[in-house]
Amino acid sequence: MDKLSPGDNHGQTDHQTQFNSISTRELVDQLIGFVRRQYPIIVLISACAIALSLVYLFTAPKLYTAHAMLMIDTTKVRILQQQQQIVGGDLPLDTAQVETQIELLKSEAIGLSVIKDSKLTDNPEFVDSQTGFIGAVFGLISRPVFSEGSSSRSMASESELTRKALARFLANRNIRRVARTYVLDISFTSLSAGSAAAIANGIAEAYILDQLDAKFQASRRASIWLQERIAELRLQAMTADRAVLEFKEQKNIVDMGGRNGGDGRLLSDQRVVDLNSQLASARATTAEAKARLDRIQVVMTQEIPDAAVADSLSNGIISQLRTQYLDYDRRYHLYAARYGSTHLAVVNLQTQMAQLRRSMSDELGRIAESYKSNYEIAIAREESLEKSLSQQISGAQLTNRERLGLDELESRAKVYHSIHDSFLQRYMEITQQQSLPITEARVITAASQPGGSSSPQIFKILAIAGSFGLILSLGLAALRESIDRVFRTTRQVETILKTNCLAVLPIAKRIIASTSESRGAKESTPKRNKSAKELSPDVQGLFRQVINDPLSSFAEGFRAIKVAADISGSIKQNKVIGITSSLPHEGKSTVACNFAELIAHGGSKVILIDGDLRNPTLSRRLVSNADVGLLQVIGGKVELHQAIYTDEITGLAFLPAVIESRLAHSSEILSSDAFRQMVEGLRKTYDYIIIDFPPLAPVVDVRATTNVVDSYVFVVEWGRTRLNMVQRQLGSAPEIFDRLLGVVLNKANVKVLDRYEDYYGRYYYKKNYYARYGYTH
Repeated sequence: MDKLSPGDNHGQTDHQTQFNSISTRELVDQLIGFVRRQYPIIVLISACAIALSLVYLFTAPKLYTAHAMLMIDTTKVRILQQQQQIVGGDLPLDTAQVETQIELLKSEAIGLSVIKDSKLTDNPEFVDSQTGFIGAVFGLISRPVFSEGSSSRSMASESELTRKALARFLANRNIRRVARTYVLDISFTSLSAGSAAAIANGIAEAYILDQLDAKFQASRRASIWLQERIAELRLQAMTADRAVLEFKEQKNIVDMGGRNGGDGRLLSDQRVVDLNSQLASARATTAEAKARLDRIQVVMTQEIPDAAVADSLSNGIISQLRTQYLDYDRRYHLYAARYGSTHLAVVNLQTQMAQLRRSMSDELGRIAESYKSNYEIAIAREESLEKSLSQQISGAQLTNRERLGLDELESRAKVYHSIHDSFLQRYMEITQQQSLPITEARVITAASQPGGSSSPQIFKILAIAGSFGLILSLGLAALRESIDRVFRTTRQVETILKTNCLAVLPIAKRIIASTSESRGAKESTPKRNKSAKELSPDVQGLFRQVINDPLSSFAEGFRAIKVAADISGSIKQNKVIGITSSLPHEGKSTVACNFAELIAHGGSKVILIDGDLRNPTLSRRLVSNADVGLLQVIGGKVELHQAIYTDEITGLAFLPAVIESRLAHSSEILSSDAFRQMVEGLRKTYDYIIIDFPPLAPVVDVRATTNVVDSYVFVVEWGRTRLNMVQRQLGSAPEIFDRLLGVVLNKANVKVLDRYEDYYGRYYYKKNYYARYGYTH
């Protein structure tokens, strides 16, 4: 695989990188992978939702719902009636009217009527506080607490019982319109099938009786009121007619019919309107003339007339004189600048310019006199019109004063007669309606006892609960998936970091090798100098897991790293291998030691160097009592062979790091010539040199070793190290990335890993493959 800088990825995941070219099969695989990774939370939340629904189904009481169908009839029966309109209306009902009838059915008045007729205050279902299993349990729990109120039912007043029954009645009653028809569905839900049917029919009957009673009472009240009102209107109409006749006799007014045949306007009124229009026009003319006169007077005060005013006056003489004046003025300034102000030509130009100004002033004066004359004429005409209008208005007022009084009396008489006739007609209609009270509503289907319970609906509740649990679980799973920004798969390593994933190492178990295995390994190891310092196998623990459990998947992962190193070594020299990570506690020291032990156990000469001069974990774990090490060898205080420790079982050589005090410049030590010369010397003696370096993020020591290290193995803790952390560290150290052998995912949880990658899961490690080669737990 070609290596690219992880910084080029800009933090995108493998899903984002392949989104544009994703196929249907890949989408299906991603969905299957998503479900496989998140199935615990999906199953858990879905199961909890279904369990809650089952608890509800087992504890909820059975309810029965009865339905009665009521139709709002728009075709009233008309018996012994003419085709006149009846109070209440026969017009087809619209949507608003149907909704109004629904609200009437939902009113408390109907509910109280049903409660009274059906005696629901004596029914425990409507007056008890708790019903069903949950209510009974709550009642048993709360009964000791409210022991003083145990006799509240017997002590409750009738009004309290009625209000409690009404609240339960309104909660269980439902009224709805059937589609876009005039049919209303009246349903009631009760613990008893018989009660549900009886109450549903009671609601319809109470509504019909309420409508009949309301119409009768309204007609009776309207009839009484209309009789009184008609008598008053008859007297008022007669009085108004008498007043009209008396006014005409007093003022000697004779009606000639002109007011009914035309618009009734007098000639004096029309004259006033015409004079008013002429006066408005005259005032506009006067204002215009005044504006022209004021403007020409302002222009006459200027030395040179304004060009805009001259153009608006359309005076060719002034325009010509002004153009000539401007030409002289231009020549005057030109000659004055060239010959001086006393030159004869300049003086002549001044004289001519003065003459032009006088000519323009004379012409403007003539125009001003003309404007003044027009203004005086306009004023005189305006004053004349105002005088005529005043005279005409005075005459019209005298003429129409008497007419206005008569019109007022006649209008009042007409209104009284019209109202009297209307009320008389309405009274006759109501009198006929009282003889046959009818209503628009009728029951088309009476409620019957339901054959089965309507609640709880088992399949519906289970389906809703399952769907809700599934949606909620998928949402939470998607949330977990989006915030899970850590390394878990080899695909993430290869796609995001653009490098190889050498191995996925499971969490190692502490297995101590048996005495026979240790003895056999010791016998198979070549004889060494007995004077050499040796590592004690009793203090190594996980640091020699590959030797203690050679047939495990943990050991097989290191063999994969060894194969990758050998293949890379066939292309270029690959004897010095550095082990590093992004952060501390990712297991790089454990990986380095086990990798070195594996190679040494295979017969190769290997030396393991603790290059972490800030925190030498290997030195503390393997040789905690060491007094000399890497720093002393580089400093020339001891010889190399004096600081090397040897594993008596595998023959692994180990060079610890003994720190006497904190080092401020550890990176300079690792990049020094002394360190490089020591490594070059070790190349001649050993087949492999494994160096455990400090993490890349906290310190810069690793970046200073590129002159001596052939390749690096980058350790990433599975499920903990974040993607952007590794990207940022490798992207900021291209010299290390270019020498990167690959990445090792360490501390993988096998039980969780199979949800992310089948071929690295527990089935791979335990059943499908390794079981065939003798591996068991």
